[in-house]
Amino acid sequence: MVMMSPMFRLGNEDTGPPWLRPLLKASFFVPCQFHGDSNKSECNLYCLDCMGNALCSYCLPGHKDHHVVQIRRSSYHNVIRVSEVSKFIDISCIQTYIINSAKIVFLNERPQPRPGKGVANACEICSRSLLDSFRFCSIGCKLEGMRTDPELTFTLHPKPRREPMHGSESDESSTGRKLRKTSGISRSITQLPAAKWGNEGSSISSAIPPIVISYRTSRRKGVPHRAPF
Repeated sequence: MVMMSPMFRLGNEDTGPPWLRPLLKASFFVPCQFHGDSNKSECNLYCLDCMGNALCSYCLPGHKDHHVVQIRRSSYHNVIRVSEVSKFIDISCIQTYIINSAKIVFLNERPQPRPGKGVANACEICSRSLLDSFRFCSIGCKLEGMRTDPELTFTLHPKPRREPMHGSESDESSTGRKLRKTSGISRSITQLPAAKWGNEGSSISSAIPPIVISYRTSRRKGVPHRAPF
């Protein structure tokens, strides 16, 4: 029996991949329970294969060849870069933000007590103000929205590939260009001005002007002679 990593196992349609809920519930930015005495032992990493507690940088040797993502902070909320999370799940319908020149999404909901005035669109779960093109403010809110909307999914769909151009079409187009170029040269030769046929020459050679090469060199002046008295 072949064992498959939980990273690639499909979860239930209403819960997403099996590692998603443990990721959202994990406690980040706390001292590591194994390396708490070391510098920079703050837990800001998560292993999608092990689905355990958050990790610090000193824990990484024990998770070699695993899928590990880094969690960051923004306004006291946990965020993850789109470039990382979009490799594993579909984050469509979730509003993204740009922080420190990087596009991110929030992990969990951020309830907003009173929506701003004139806001026409809000998160369907926590009522956070959103742009018109989004439905949720975080990954957790989309996960909850999947309970009532069966069309929502975290499953990635492969992008359609563009079919490469057939070699025959490319060769034909290249051949056509060569034929057009050759025919143009032929027409330019036939349109040369006619010349009288000689005994040894031809019309084409007579139409082309001869090339004149000059071998003239400057003479060096001689010694001047004085006129006799």
